[in-house]
Amino acid sequence: MAGVTLKTVAKAVGVSPSTVSNAYNKPDQLSAALRERIMATAQELGYAGPDASARALRSGKAGAIGVLFTDKLAYAFSDPYAVGFLAGLAEVAEEFTTSLLLMPLSSTDIAGGSNAVQQAAIDGAAIFCVPGDHPGLEILANRGIPAVSTDRGDHPDLSWVAIDEVEAASKLGEHLARLGHREVVVLVDNAQAAGGRPVELTLDEVGYTDCELRIRGLQKSMPDARLRIVSGGHNAFASGVKGAEYVLDSQDRPTAIVGLSDVQALGAMEAMKVRGLTPGRDLTVCGFDDIPAAATAGLTTVRQPIKDKGRAVGRVLLDPATTERQLLMPTELVVRSSSGPAPKH
Repeated sequence: MAGVTLKTVAKAVGVSPSTVSNAYNKPDQLSAALRERIMATAQELGYAGPDASARALRSGKAGAIGVLFTDKLAYAFSDPYAVGFLAGLAEVAEEFTTSLLLMPLSSTDIAGGSNAVQQAAIDGAAIFCVPGDHPGLEILANRGIPAVSTDRGDHPDLSWVAIDEVEAASKLGEHLARLGHREVVVLVDNAQAAGGRPVELTLDEVGYTDCELRIRGLQKSMPDARLRIVSGGHNAFASGVKGAEYVLDSQDRPTAIVGLSDVQALGAMEAMKVRGLTPGRDLTVCGFDDIPAAATAGLTTVRQPIKDKGRAVGRVLLDPATTERQLLMPTELVVRSSSGPAPKH
């Protein structure tokens, strides 16, 4: 029936419009019998319920938080780190009856991503793997939308849940240095190689704050080593394979490969397997994150509390009882069979 409103249902039932509204929004304030009568009448008249956008305007709340990341939407469902982080964040969002709006910001269509941030109906934002200079972050600040980043910021007013990237990578670098490694390739996530050939990068070209800090941590703990930065594309198993193939098939082969994510390190191990090379004996491979597949593969890596990180971001955004706005999470070096002494040439 066209033109059916909340007032139409109220008149048909013989109650006030606020009582019909309570049937949808505050059902505990009505008897079960009255609510059932209201809902049955609404269904009979073809009334679908209060308009969500109008309710949001009245309350000033959208009932959703945005999750910003610089990659394709499929990344959120395929990358093990992203899946774990989102699972933790979703637990807290569900507790506070809040939805998650996934907002992939293209690394090529900057204007489109910025426009999406400008128009998004969100109450807060979880900034997950977004370069610090992306204009979408400034738009969030100008709109006054609370945001929590997974990158550690220096400004006292910023909210973040992060790890000490430099310290975590330094633990890994110290491990490699003790094993005698001086020729190291670092595999990073970078758009320059996406869909094309692997590229070698300078530290200034890396782009992501967490990757830059991890490389600085390796440099700090391995001052005598030569570190080359290579990217096979965006953060993925296939990129790790491609980047590792590039260095394994070159004359300038390293003694160790460090993937700045486990998925890239696992890709490097696959490239070694195809070439008949054994991780930990012929060449050392290490990762970062300690996703579930790392233990199965025997990958030496840096463990960080992925799901707890997501939960903590959710608490800072949604839980009034969480007053601390800057949380530093612990990390641990996990040594497995993929790392061993540098081969003697």
